[in-house]
Amino acid sequence: MTRRHIGWIAGAAAAVLVAAGAITYAAAEDSGDPGPRTPGAESADAGFARDMAVHHQQAVEMSYIVRDRTKNDEVRRLAYDIAQTQANQRGMLLGWLDLWELPKVSAKPPMSWMGMGDMPERGDGSLMPGMATDTEMNKLQSLNGKQAEVFYLQLMTDHHKGGIHMAEGCVAKCTVGVEKRLAQGMVDAQQSELQAMAQMLKERGAKPRS
Repeated sequence: MTRRHIGWIAGAAAAVLVAAGAITYAAAEDSGDPGPRTPGAESADAGFARDMAVHHQQAVEMSYIVRDRTKNDEVRRLAYDIAQTQANQRGMLLGWLDLWELPKVSAKPPMSWMGMGDMPERGDGSLMPGMATDTEMNKLQSLNGKQAEVFYLQLMTDHHKGGIHMAEGCVAKCTVGVEKRLAQGMVDAQQSELQAMAQMLKERGAKPRS
């Protein structure tokens, strides 16, 4: 096991502990009852936690790939920040599902909690809006230097746009206050990163793909 993976696991474990405390607070804050009230398996809260955990995992993978494909400090720093932030958030989302005693997978299509379960899939490993395909992930692994930087920034721009759409859905539909606040924090942070990535693409003579 590499030091990188050990760090990721430690971060995820710490996030689960944070989630444990957060959900206790959330139960008291949101229900007003002495006992915790948890969301159902098909709720927006559970659906968002499941789907965003998958969405985040790909962002973490993309970020570690580009860190190995470029020596540019600016891109490597952005990739590191995204990887650490989203790995920790993923740990919280999965921690909530554990604490709610809900499954981490659903028989329903992704995005069903947003009323988008019947949306057409891109396929090739792209399960939700903004996710890269397996072909695109393999292409990123084949590039180096400026080409890797540009393609990563384009993929991550699409990824953030899809993630923001999902997080806004949770802000509107989720019922657990602490999860809604996490989702709003994702919206704010990723919108800021979109602006930074647009500037980084411009400096490299490139544009977002969409």
